[in-house]
Amino acid sequence: MNTEQARFNMIEQQIRPWDVLDLGVLSLLAMVRREDFVPAAYKALAFVDCEVPLADSGHDGQCMLVPRVEARLLQEAHVQRHERVLEIGAGSGFMAALLAHRAQSVITLECVPALARMAADNLKRAGVLNASVREMDGARGLASEAPFDVILLSGSVPEVPQVLLDQLKVGGRLLAIVGQEPVMHALRITRLSDTTLQTDSLFDTVAPRLHGVAEPTRFAF
Repeated sequence: MNTEQARFNMIEQQIRPWDVLDLGVLSLLAMVRREDFVPAAYKALAFVDCEVPLADSGHDGQCMLVPRVEARLLQEAHVQRHERVLEIGAGSGFMAALLAHRAQSVITLECVPALARMAADNLKRAGVLNASVREMDGARGLASEAPFDVILLSGSVPEVPQVLLDQLKVGGRLLAIVGQEPVMHALRITRLSDTTLQTDSLFDTVAPRLHGVAEPTRFAF
């Protein structure tokens, strides 16, 4: 496989047509080697328009998001160089690497030990020094180091936990894929003031659940 041609094709045929037009984001996707964050057994899928399994973690269902979804979330987060970012769900560490190139610092939380080790190793090999991996359940965020400028959930949730919204700075943005199959919505929730939030629906998609996320209780009458 011609790796650079495959990367070019991914950007031009999958990502750019999905309204990812920020030149900084496109340049970053050309620079950060996605294939270095893909488990060895799935290297052939590094640039394919599909989710990449992280089965080496021993947890079925854990995966890297589709490249165009990763790119669109990164673009819509509008991360600035002075900002602090919290990611929920480190996976292989690829999204943390992308975020780290645009932010002051990134903390990524991962509750699956094998994935936390994978992400930390991948980030170290890639020379990403301003992103750290914490092995912990991210469902409640990281209140001890809040507030954050950006919180990004790298997986879907049935609804956005209020505890995460409470950890946003004024002007901060939370990006999440919310809802139930077969249709979910990528949302950007911006804290306008201590008491006011603005929700923007960005695009429709479907993504695997973040590991350990509880489904809402369904009542039978």
